[in-house]
Amino acid sequence: MVEPLIRLATEKDIDSIQIIYNQGIEDRIATLETETKDYCFMKDWFHKHNGRYQVIVAEEEDKILGWASLNPYNSRAAYLGVADLSLYVSRENRGKGIGGKLLDAIQIIAIEKEFHKIILFTFPFNQLGQGLYRNKGYREVGIFKNQGILDGQYVDVMAMEKLLMEL
Repeated sequence: MVEPLIRLATEKDIDSIQIIYNQGIEDRIATLETETKDYCFMKDWFHKHNGRYQVIVAEEEDKILGWASLNPYNSRAAYLGVADLSLYVSRENRGKGIGGKLLDAIQIIAIEKEFHKIILFTFPFNQLGQGLYRNKGYREVGIFKNQGILDGQYVDVMAMEKLLMEL
């Protein structure tokens, strides 16, 4: 496998981002979302990611393998330095190191955009994701019990964080 190119996403990447996000929704491993997203939803989502809130992709031979984004965590001014992370890798590329490359790159962008902390939410059963995050310096903050309902069952959600810089 050739080393993937990690770059800022462009509007032409929305279709690929949508496909990979919908895989995560369908596979029930990465989000409490239950309905797949259409192009209009993803285009609107994409256009809200500018300035500090960036979207990056991993690309190999003109194919998008995965993506990551920095998202607003909370609208209160006290939380301006905290970004929420989304990271998705296509089914066929999971476990191949793509997530780690995306995570490294998005953390650099977060620091450049003056975020001091990244938080994320994952399912306690998503061992592959947790392993990646722990290897990159994230720590478990805690577990929200029965945080959401997925396929008629309560699902716990684990919060994780990484401090990028101190005051």
